[in-house]
Amino acid sequence: MNPKDERRENYRHSRSIPTRWRDNDVYHHINNVIYYEFFDTVINGYLMEAGGLDFSGGGQVGFAVETHCQFLKPVRFPDVVEACLRVGKLGNSSVRYEIGIFKSGDEEPAAVGYFVHVFVDRATRRPARISGRLRAAMEALCLQGRADTEPS
Repeated sequence: MNPKDERRENYRHSRSIPTRWRDNDVYHHINNVIYYEFFDTVINGYLMEAGGLDFSGGGQVGFAVETHCQFLKPVRFPDVVEACLRVGKLGNSSVRYEIGIFKSGDEEPAAVGYFVHVFVDRATRRPARISGRLRAAMEALCLQGRADTEPS
């Protein structure tokens, strides 16, 4: 699918995020690094709320191993964005999230991207199987027939 053709209904979860004055760069639009903050916010907020992720004391930690963002149109302060989230691939210890960033009220995305987490044991730093409530939360983000998943 062409990134410009993405729509909100292609995603299973969304979070509204207000932009801040300081997010603007010298070109008067949201700086590219802020989009990765949007990605982090929608992903980790969802994992904590729906998946019970305990990032400070839980047995597993999700490490970002790959990211990508394609910018399609500018966002500026004081815009509010909707960060939309789905799971494109769910493996035993890794997950590829797909994110669409939409200006509030817009049907076309301002940016699309992906973010890959590998979950590891906090103590050993070795890959750890995603299971239980966390896996169920990720499975809930898979679009029917769209995400590749490995057996849980």
